[in-house]
Parts: sequence; structure tokens; C-alpha cells
Amino acid sequence: MAGTEPCNGKYLNTLTALPGGRVKGKVRQVIGLVIEVSGIRPFIGEICNIRSTSGETFVAEVVGFREKCTLLMPLGNLQGISPGCVVEPTGKSFSVRVSEQLKGKVLNGLGCLLESGLPPLKKDEGSECQVNNNPPNPMDRRPIESVLPTGVKVIDGLLTCGEGQRVGIFSGSGVGKSTMLGMIARHSESDVNVIAMIGERGREVGDFIRRDLGEEGLKRSVVVVSTSDRPALERVIGALVAITIAEYFRDQGAKVIFMMDSVTRFCMAQREIGLAVGEPPSTKGYTPSVFALIARYLERSGTSSQGSITGFYNVLVDGDDFTEPITDAVRSVLDGHIVLSRDIASQNHFPAADVLNSNSRLMLNLIDDDHKDMAAESRKLLSKYESMEDLINIGAYVQGSQPEVDRAIQKRPELMKFLRQEPDERYDLKEILNQLQKILV
Repeated sequence: MAGTEPCNGKYLNTLTALPGGRVKGKVRQVIGLVIEVSGIRPFIGEICNIRSTSGETFVAEVVGFREKCTLLMPLGNLQGISPGCVVEPTGKSFSVRVSEQLKGKVLNGLGCLLESGLPPLKKDEGSECQVNNNPPNPMDRRPIESVLPTGVKVIDGLLTCGEGQRVGIFSGSGVGKSTMLGMIARHSESDVNVIAMIGERGREVGDFIRRDLGEEGLKRSVVVVSTSDRPALERVIGALVAITIAEYFRDQGAKVIFMMDSVTRFCMAQREIGLAVGEPPSTKGYTPSVFALIARYLERSGTSSQGSITGFYNVLVDGDDFTEPITDAVRSVLDGHIVLSRDIASQNHFPAADVLNSNSRLMLNLIDDDHKDMAAESRKLLSKYESMEDLINIGAYVQGSQPEVDRAIQKRPELMKFLRQEPDERYDLKEILNQLQKILV
């Protein structure tokens, strides 16, 4: 049946439906990243094997249909594929094998060990999990009622996060997003960290693991890496593999922290796929499937009836424009956002969190009254100083004319010192609140 014309659809469907029936197709042409195949009737997301004339096997996924052809995208290199290559559907979508033994491992976007390219687990180990899972039923989600300490003062003190909350870290390039993720991975009180590095530069991967994550952080982490040179489909699947691993640990009752760097590059990869298969572009060239995928993807984290996934998602803000479409779409789904400011970073102030433009939507439901009062007072002092900063700097403000401004000026140095933190410093929540109390007395 390899040479069957695509118009013989009724015969093709009959043969496919027979017990053990497996119809093979052929490559018709390759345009850009898309492989057109005739003679098969697979489903969206199905994995197919392509055998080249030299005997090499390529793996591709079904991403769409055009007229009477099936559109595939490779999970690797296209070199070696030619018209006439035999294509065999596997009848399965992409899956990954997961177990506790993955802790301390660094995987590629397909769930294999990054160093060797081999599966980290044997076929009889762990559980086989489909990567395209549904988010938990909203009625099965446990309420978020407990604080998840991260060990980062600015987060725990003024932007407190709950166990199972989803938070975005927004900034332009080079402002400290990856460093903040490393601090959270090392210092937070979690059972396991799952870290997805999607579309990052290859140099950054080793630097992040050795410097930001460190040996102690890696021991209780699973890192999934799909660098910028990998095919778009592998970058998307890499993100799906990572959240699937996090879901496995959550189902075991674990307290999981899921970190992703970055959501923007994940969306860019999906845009490449959508444009390649002919999807019409919409806002800034992003296709409608990008916004559908990102909402579904972000909803997969959070609480379930068994455990929790607390998500920290890095969002690379294009041109420092916080109203660009991906930033807007992500912020609307998440439960809070931390904005990193280039102006604050230029003052050698790290983490460069802009407290007044950041928000944790669940903070007031998680903390006690004393903590609420201290956080509100700190924000008030920062806001009051910012509103009068120009007058203060040019000497136009007369001290004593406004008591609230006088207090903001007096407490400013101590507050800014509190908000600074070296990457290797860790503070528990009690210590953080004691420091705030001493400042605000």
C-alpha cells in the first residue's frame, strides 16, 4: 500500500481499521520544516517513523493536514529525508517514562539523558506518561492555604507565594531572571524541583546548572533542556515533558516547584509550527494556537487532590514592553507576577524586583495580620518616596513639610538594604519578618 494514491481514502480507512492493520505512506515533499506525506491517515500528535533510503530512522509528529496530505514535523534533523522515504505511523502520541530516579538528572527535550542521548530509565522502570495531559478538574483542586517559603526576602516578605500558586517573573533580557530561579531552586522548601530550560543559549545551560543551581540544588531537581538550536517541535515537546514529570511527582503527593525559562521562547516555537503549517498569524505574528496552548499549559500546574505544583515562569518581555501579547496573555492566567526592572538592576541592586509593579494575588489570604501590616507599610513607604523622588533629588522638598515623606526618606536606606540579597544567601520566613519589623519600628 505504500504507493496507494491519497484519493483511495475509503480503502485506506478500511485497511487501517483491520486488526493489526498498519498502512505505510511515502514522503511527497519537504517545504521548510514541514514534511508532506501521502498514503496514511494518522491523528494529530501521532508519532511516525520515517525510514531514509540509507536505512536511517527519523522520528516526526503529525501537526496538521493539507488537502489529502499529512503534515509532519521532525523531532530532530531533516538531513537525509528525501521524496519516497517510507513513513510508518506508530499509533501512539509522544510519551515519557518517569520515576523517582530522575532526580539529579539533566534531560534533553525528548526525555533522554542530555549527555548520552539515551533513555534514563529501562522499559520496566517507572511509569509511562503521555505528555499531552489535561489540567486537573477545577473541582478537584485543593485550595491554596499555606505559604511556600522560597528563601528570597523580597518574595517571602512582600510578594508571599502559596503552595500551588503560579507566578510569572517578567523582565527584559539580562536583568536576573535565571539567577532568581536558581535562588528559589536552592533555597525553597520543596520536595522536588522540575526546571524547564526552553530555547535558551547552550552556554547558559551549563552556567545555570553549575553556578545558579549548584550541586545541592541539582540533587533534588530534574532539569529538562531544549536549547535554541533544537527544532521548534522539540522545544515545545521539551516543555510538555517537563510539566509531565512535575505532574508525576505531584501525583505521588510531593510538594513540587516547577520553573520554566522561558515561556516566551516556548510560544515562539509554537508560532514557528503554526506558521509552517499555514495557520494565519494574528497579534505580532503569533498564531491563535499559541494563546490556546499557553492557557492550557499554565493550567496544568497548581494544586490537585494529591499534591501541588508551585510554578515560577520566566517571561522574556520583548523590547521591555509589558503590554506585548505574550506578556499580557501569561499575566492574565497566572496568580501573580514579579517584575524585574532594568533601572533597578542598573543600580547594582539584585534581585532587581520592582515591588510596586509586582503583585501576589493570593498573599492576603495566606499571611497573618502582622505580616499584612508590615507589607502594606513597606509598600506605602516605597510608593511615597517614588512619588516625591524628583523633588527630593533636586532639593525642592523641604524636610518637615510632610511627615509621611520624611518617614519614607528616613526608612529608604534600610528598606533597600532589606530588598538586596546575594544569590548564596538564604533566609527563613521568621527571620525575614523580624528584619522587616526592626526596620518599620
